[in-house]
Amino acid sequence: MDPAQSNVVSLDPQRVEIAMEVHKLAPPPPKTTLQKLKSRLKETFFPDDPLRQFKGQPLKKKWILGAQYIFPILQWGPNYSLKLLKSDIVSGLTIASLAIPQGISYAKLANLPPIVGLYSSFVPPLVYAVLGSSRDLAVGPVSIASLILGSMLRKEVSPTKEPLLFLQLAFTSTFFAGLVQASLGILRLGFIIDFLSKATLIGFMAGAAIIVSLQQLKSLLGIVHFTTQMGLVPVLSSVFHNTNESLRKPKLFWVSAGAPLVSVILSTLLVFAFKAQNHGISIIGKLQEGLNPLSWNMLHFHGGYLGLVMKTGLVTGIISLTEGIAVGRTFAALNDYQVDGNKEMMAIGLMNMVGSCTSCYITTGAFSRSAVNHNAGAKTAVSNIVMAVTVMVTLLFLMPLFQYTPNLVLGAIIISAVVGLIDVPAAYLIWKIDKFDFFVMLCAFFGVIFISVQNGLAFAVGISIVKILLQMTRPKTVMLGNIPGTDIYRNLHHYKEAKRIPGFLILSIEASINFANTTYLNERISRWIQEYEAEEEVSKQSNLLFVILNMSAVSSIDTSGVSLIKDLKKTMEKQGMELVLVNPVGEVMEKLQRADQAHEIMKADCLYLTVGEAVASLSSTVKAQTSNHV
Repeated sequence: MDPAQSNVVSLDPQRVEIAMEVHKLAPPPPKTTLQKLKSRLKETFFPDDPLRQFKGQPLKKKWILGAQYIFPILQWGPNYSLKLLKSDIVSGLTIASLAIPQGISYAKLANLPPIVGLYSSFVPPLVYAVLGSSRDLAVGPVSIASLILGSMLRKEVSPTKEPLLFLQLAFTSTFFAGLVQASLGILRLGFIIDFLSKATLIGFMAGAAIIVSLQQLKSLLGIVHFTTQMGLVPVLSSVFHNTNESLRKPKLFWVSAGAPLVSVILSTLLVFAFKAQNHGISIIGKLQEGLNPLSWNMLHFHGGYLGLVMKTGLVTGIISLTEGIAVGRTFAALNDYQVDGNKEMMAIGLMNMVGSCTSCYITTGAFSRSAVNHNAGAKTAVSNIVMAVTVMVTLLFLMPLFQYTPNLVLGAIIISAVVGLIDVPAAYLIWKIDKFDFFVMLCAFFGVIFISVQNGLAFAVGISIVKILLQMTRPKTVMLGNIPGTDIYRNLHHYKEAKRIPGFLILSIEASINFANTTYLNERISRWIQEYEAEEEVSKQSNLLFVILNMSAVSSIDTSGVSLIKDLKKTMEKQGMELVLVNPVGEVMEKLQRADQAHEIMKADCLYLTVGEAVASLSSTVKAQTSNHV
C-alpha cells in the first residue's frame, strides 16, 4: 500500500466527498526476547524507575544517593533548621497528647495489656522517622489493625486464660506482618495491595467501625460477661442478655470525654477523688513503668500456632500497609510532595519487625494522628521523634498517674476515633459512579458486620476479583459510525448523529484479547454480523462486504487471540466478506505478523492506520471494481 496514495470517497447517504490520504501502518521496531523480558519486568516491578537518579553520576555521588534512598532522613536532615524544629516540637507534643490515650485504648481493643499500646507509640515512630518518606505521617497503633489482630488470635487463644501465650502470638504476628510489608517493598510487589479497591476499603472500614463501637458497649454499659465474638448479632445478643448488668449504671457513669487527653486527665482525677472504682467504675489498674523490654525471645516460630500467626500477620500487614500508604499519599498530595510507595512498605515493615522485638504490636500511619500532625504544622518526620520522646517520658515517670483511668473513657475514645471511618459522602459518590463498586462496598460492610472482620474483607476482595474476571472474559465491543462531514468514527449508541456506512460493519474491541475471552468475542462478532445483515435485508441496503475491527484499544494478544483473528478471517471469506484490521498496536501487530506465515492477515488491503482511511480506501476499490464491471 503506497503511503502517499490518496482516495476520494462518497459516504452515502450524505454524498460528502472526502479526500483521504492512506498511510502505511509501520511495524514495531524489532526487539530480542531478552529486551522484551527486561522491558516487561521493568514496567511491572520498577514503574517509578528508582535507578534513574544514579545515571551519569560519579561513584561517590552514587553512594550518597544510595544512602539517601535507603535512609530519607539523610536527604532532609542536613538542611534541618531551628525554625523547622519549633514547628515539629509543637506538632509532636500535639500528636503525643492523642497518641497516649489512643495507644492505651487500642491495646485494650487488641486484648493486650494497655502498656503495650504505649510501647508501640515509642519505638516504631523512631524507626519510621529514619526510614519513612512522609513528613506528615504519624505512626502508632490503629483501631482496625488492633481489632483484626485481637479477633483473629482470640478465636484460638483466650487473652484472659492464657495472657502470656496471647502476648507471644501478638508479637509474632506483628513480626510476620512486618516481614510481609518489607518483602512487598523490597520485591517491588506493591501492586498486590491494589486489589483492595477504594469501595472495598470504605465498606470494610465502615463495618469495622460499627463493630469496634459496639464492642465498647462492654465498657460503656459496665457489662462483665460480654461476648468474645466480633459479629453484630453476638454483640447485640450479649447486650440484651445481660441487661441486668448494664442497667445497674455506676454512680459516676456520666464521666466521659471531649478531647482524648483532657478526658483521660479529668476522668482519672475524678475517679481518684471520688473513689469511683468502688462504685462500679472499671479502671485500668497499675501499669508497668519503664521503657520497652526486649521481646525477641517471645517470638513464636514453631508449634501448632505458626499457621495462625502467619495468617494473622498477613491480614493485619496488608490492611495496615494499605491504610498507612493511603494516609501518607493523601497528605503528600495536599502539600505537593511525593511519597515513594515501596519505601513506605519497607519503612513500615522494618518498623513492625523491630517493634515486635521491643514489645510492640502492629503499627502503621494513623489517619487521625496524621491529620492532627498536619494541622499542627509538622514540617518533617522529627514530629514523630518528639512524640516518641514524650511517650518515653510518660513511660519513665508518669505511669502511676494512669492507674485510675476508667475503661469507660477509653471506650469513648475508641468510638470517637472510629466514627470518622464511616464515610457516607464517599459511599454516595460510589453509588453515583459505579453500582457494581457500590455492591462490593456493601459486601465488605455487611460481611464484616454479620460474618467476621477477616472473612468479610476476603469476601469483598473475592467479589472485586470476580469483577476483574468478568471484565476480562466479557470485553466490550461497540459498533462505530461516521460523524457526517468528518473522517471520525464513534460509537453509534453514544453519538446519535453518527451514521453507518453501507456495506461496512465497523467494530471496536476495547480490551486485550486472550484465551479467557476469545470464545465470547467470536460469538459476539458473529452476532454483530447476523444483526447487521438482518437490518440490511430489511432496509434493502447493499450487502455486507467488509468487517472492520478497530484494534486501537487492544493492548495485548496471546496465541488464542491470534487464532481467533485467523478463524474470523477464514469464516468471513467463506461468506463473501473481508476482515480488515485497523491500528493493531506494538505487541499485537508483531504477534500477528509472526503468525501470518501465509500473508493472509497482514495484507496491505486488510491493514490500515485509521478507520477513516480503511473506509476511504476500500470504498474506492469497490467503486473502481463496480465501474469496471459496468
